[in-house]
Amino acid sequence: MQVEGSPYADGGGRSIWAAYEAVSGNIKDGSTNWVADDEYHRYAEDIGHMSELDINAYRFSISWPRVLPQGKGQPNEAALAYYDKLIDALLAAKITPFVTVYHFDYPDALQQQGGWLNADSSKWLADYAHLVASRFSDRVSNWLTINEPNILWGFGAEAGAMPPALKLESAQLAQGCHNLLLGHGRSVQAIRAAAKKPVKVGLPFAGTLSLPASNSAQDIAAARNASFSVEKRAIIPLQPAMIMMNNSWWLDPIYLGHYPTEGYKLFPSAEKLATPADMRLIHQPVDYCAINLYFAPTVKAGADGKPELVPDSPNAPRSHYGWAITPELLYWAPKFLAERYKKPVLITENGISLADAPAADGKVHDPQRTAFLNSYLGAFKRAHQEGVPLAGYFHWSLLDNWEFSQGYLERFGLIYVDRNTQKRIVKDSAFRYKEIIQTNGASL
Repeated sequence: MQVEGSPYADGGGRSIWAAYEAVSGNIKDGSTNWVADDEYHRYAEDIGHMSELDINAYRFSISWPRVLPQGKGQPNEAALAYYDKLIDALLAAKITPFVTVYHFDYPDALQQQGGWLNADSSKWLADYAHLVASRFSDRVSNWLTINEPNILWGFGAEAGAMPPALKLESAQLAQGCHNLLLGHGRSVQAIRAAAKKPVKVGLPFAGTLSLPASNSAQDIAAARNASFSVEKRAIIPLQPAMIMMNNSWWLDPIYLGHYPTEGYKLFPSAEKLATPADMRLIHQPVDYCAINLYFAPTVKAGADGKPELVPDSPNAPRSHYGWAITPELLYWAPKFLAERYKKPVLITENGISLADAPAADGKVHDPQRTAFLNSYLGAFKRAHQEGVPLAGYFHWSLLDNWEFSQGYLERFGLIYVDRNTQKRIVKDSAFRYKEIIQTNGASL
């Protein structure tokens, strides 16, 4: 949705964003994703830029309603052929494709049947995953099931700030969450069953971890406890706290095979959902702990040892989006996740939104993003040097893209995109990223 544009080209179907973006005010700048970055037509140009920057892997999403306009049933051959061309072009450029099966663009036809509250919803996702794995697994070895289920369900079904724009009570939130987790488990099974060669599978989760205020054992323990406690969390400024914004409620079932028992205080109905058969289905073998990381609060140990929030300084640096800049997140989050879940950590998103614009010389000078790369990847390097098992890093994002409810207001890209002409300009930060890639971090 964020880069391809042309969602209805060649027989593509409607996603739940179609009706949402038609309502005035839902997309802050009034835009739609009908053009986005026009990668549907410009993928060859963008792969050329990846090669120029020595990027060796590209994470992209397959559009569910593009491939299955009704969400299930007869596939759209033209859509499958598009992804054939994209994958082949990446491989020809020696760039490894990492495929995300489902990334927010839920088919509207399935939403009309109850969406994630329908008892068959996990099977719908698994059938779609089986279809795309059958088609592409002769060339694609790395698969990601559901992008940020906590965000799509928390913002979409608890806060009503994303489609399907619902505000559900605890029992229905727990049911939809459980169905999403079942969808992940069934999709892992489906991908492995369809795979034509060995595959690696994971789920890219929006991490809401905490940082310790100091290196004291007490503060580190407080940060670890805060990271995995089940409680209402507000993750961005001016956003109400949400009960879906937890790490362990979603991740413990995937990696450990059970819900954290403290979570039943918030979700008492979930105890009946957590049958042994369902938990076995959710707890499929996965190959890495995939995580999207941007910012984190800092906590210290209170008088009783319990985590106590340390308020941000009024002068703390922030992105254009308003998110705090907290480089140490790429040290502590992989460390905490690897300790708890015993999997190598794959950073599937990490980046910064800035108010980028071409300068008088026609180039885009973005020293703040360059500093971001240096500091965050420096912390990631420290984690590696201390033996934290790491599986890789993907910067968000290659291109300035369509940022869902923010429209085109945020620019996350290493490459600037002119919204009127679609002209691409490689930013200064991209050349620094190339240097980090070429030296495998030695230049950090």
